[in-house]
Amino acid sequence: MTARTTHLDPAVRASMQALSAAAKKGLGDPALAELVQIRASQLNHCAFCLDMHLAIARKQGVDESRLDLLNAWEEAGEVFDERERAALALTEAVTVLTEGFVPDEVWERAARHFDEARLAHLLALITVINSWNRLMVSRRIPAGSMEW
Repeated sequence: MTARTTHLDPAVRASMQALSAAAKKGLGDPALAELVQIRASQLNHCAFCLDMHLAIARKQGVDESRLDLLNAWEEAGEVFDERERAALALTEAVTVLTEGFVPDEVWERAARHFDEARLAHLLALITVINSWNRLMVSRRIPAGSMEW
């Protein structure tokens, strides 16, 4: 597959990268940030983002079995703790918006594990990875591309 276009306004790219960095920093858990970004990218079928965030997660030492089972996190038993499960449930709810909103029980579950500031950063991270996914998938940027 070849990209439809690799053009992305430099100011847009810089702004989105800054938003991503701020959300990750505020969340305060680099491994969880990567799991969230990988899960959203799986749901959005973004090969570029999957390739990038899987590589980052591996560099951070995220266990390979956790990466292998992320697509089935709900059935993965003790592989993911309750805090991670809450973040992944929120990721799916925000990414898919099946019923047009995030269900209260999903939000409340996440709120039990994250204080208000960290929850806000988690939501920002989910939002920005979804934006990145849509930019990359729409433009058909292939995995591993150096031009995007």
